Amino acid sequence: MTEFMRSTDAFTWSMEADPRLRSTVVTVILLDRSPDWNAVRERFDLVSRELPMFRQRVVNSPPPAPPRWEYAPDFDLDYHMRRVSAPQPGDLAGVLEMARLAAMADFDRARPMWEATLVDGLADGGAAVLCKFHHALTDGVGGVQIAMRLFDLSEDPRVIDPVPAEPAVPARQPLAIYRDALRYNADLVGTLVSESVKIAPRLLFNMIRRPRYTAESAGELAASVYRTIRPVNKPGSPLMKERTLVRRLGVLDVPMPRLREAAHRSGGALNDAFVAGVAGGLRRYHDKHGVGVFDLHLTMPISLRTDDDGVGGNRITLMRFDVPVGITDPARRISSIHECTSRARHEKSLPYTQLIASVLNVMPRWYIGSILRHVDFLCSDVPGVPVPVYLGGARVRGQYAFGPTVGAAVNVTLLTYMDTCALGLDVDTGAIPDYEVFYDCLVESFDEVLALAQT
Repeated sequence: MTEFMRSTDAFTWSMEADPRLRSTVVTVILLDRSPDWNAVRERFDLVSRELPMFRQRVVNSPPPAPPRWEYAPDFDLDYHMRRVSAPQPGDLAGVLEMARLAAMADFDRARPMWEATLVDGLADGGAAVLCKFHHALTDGVGGVQIAMRLFDLSEDPRVIDPVPAEPAVPARQPLAIYRDALRYNADLVGTLVSESVKIAPRLLFNMIRRPRYTAESAGELAASVYRTIRPVNKPGSPLMKERTLVRRLGVLDVPMPRLREAAHRSGGALNDAFVAGVAGGLRRYHDKHGVGVFDLHLTMPISLRTDDDGVGGNRITLMRFDVPVGITDPARRISSIHECTSRARHEKSLPYTQLIASVLNVMPRWYIGSILRHVDFLCSDVPGVPVPVYLGGARVRGQYAFGPTVGAAVNVTLLTYMDTCALGLDVDTGAIPDYEVFYDCLVESFDEVLALAQT
């Protein structure tokens, strides 16, 4: 049976008709020295053998079936893995410039959608690995799961024995895809009918027994679905309005124990303090330009991953809601954002994410873009590796993830590594042309949030 994309991934795939909404993720792994290239190459080869998507490409299906995954007939590991020398003067800025160019470039869609580049010869004797992949391959949590297949817990790389055999590429059967597409569509209709048959008696019983509660519950679900799919007609910011294809990347390290303590002192969780720090930076940025702002539109990925899900894969949904960036008191801002994010995490529409995405996939392309194109900012919190790890014998000094903006002015991704919250900033320079000003505002805001941990 052909493996079709999940409805949410098909939605992500289809919205890339607008290149400003591409879902390309780039990560930067900083190493204390150059790793054993053969060992690194063998680990990526292992991942590509264990996880089919790393040897598969996406191919369109006869509508209305979603695109499908199929093995690329000409898979070449050396195309996906490169080794280069660091540009002079061999500093982090040069690595981030390489990451920026990778983030802005689309994939060769005739091949699997990932690349890994080893950057040798940094001025401090270190090295870096740039990993680029499409979000359909994995989300943040899945990416960490994959990383732990690459990493070791000591300088001595563990021996993988036996190595799985290369997956066989099945022969193409021209008519098979039409048969599978018809079967997919029939299964989808059958699922809708069977679920309706199961729900209808219970709904009728509840309407008779508790009519008011049932009506209110149905209304709440309808309102939740509307909040999920409603278009955003204009940005909340009167300042960050333009959207372009040009990006600027940056990094910021924040101590995790202090950020967590600041959150707990303010009645929130780590993610709330993180979002509050970004929100405060945006308020300061607007103040610098003499523009008042209070509520801004935020997109936040919410994980739907369960214990039954395998390694990798994309198991998130994007929730959009407004947050009060204009609150100047950082403790009150954390508390208010905690209320906003808690409501988003308990939206009644979440169990119906795949069904909603299936409906959106048959909507006009302009409508899909309108859902995300005017969001002000995006924040993503990814729990990373809590212990020191090694890659090809080299110690990992730090890791940064740069998530796609998908229509927002800026995406700030938090990836934890040991006791550090490593923030990766992906800025649309059309919306934020003076990156340095924004960066300074972000630093000041996080200093303000961290100060809560000392009181």
